[in-house]
Order: sequence, then C-alpha cells, then structure tokens
Amino acid sequence: MSTMKMRQSLAELEQEFMHQRKLEEQARERLAQIAAMRSRQRLHARERKRSSKRFYLLTFTLVMTAVLVAVAMLATLYLLLS
Repeated sequence: MSTMKMRQSLAELEQEFMHQRKLEEQARERLAQIAAMRSRQRLHARERKRSSKRFYLLTFTLVMTAVLVAVAMLATLYLLLS
C-alpha cells in the first residue's frame, strides 16, 4: 500500500515538474519575443533619426545648389551686359 502511495506521489511530482517546466519554457519564449520586438523598435528609431538627417541634408544641398546656380547666372548675365 505504501509503495503504491509512493509511486503515486512520485508520478504527481513528476507531472507537476513537467507542468512547471512547460510554463517556464513559455515564459522564456515570451521574454525572447519581447526582447526581439524592443530590438526592432530601437532599430527603427535609429533609422528614422538617420533618415531625417539625410532628408535635411538633401534639402539643404538642393536649396544651396539652386542659390549658387541663380547667383552664377546673374553674375554671367551682368558680365555679358556690361
């Protein structure tokens, strides 16, 4: 009788151990997913900053090119007409 109880207790303990192990594995997977998501968010934030800087640099370059072309054209026209 006591051997049967002991086997039942061991079976219950083993079952509880497997259940806990499964829960811990699910928790690890959730944490890994959260970490991956945060990593992607940080990467996208850095990309946005870099893209924004590139946009402003491009805009500045285009405006300066237009100003320099206008000045060069007016200077050439002034030299040709004088």
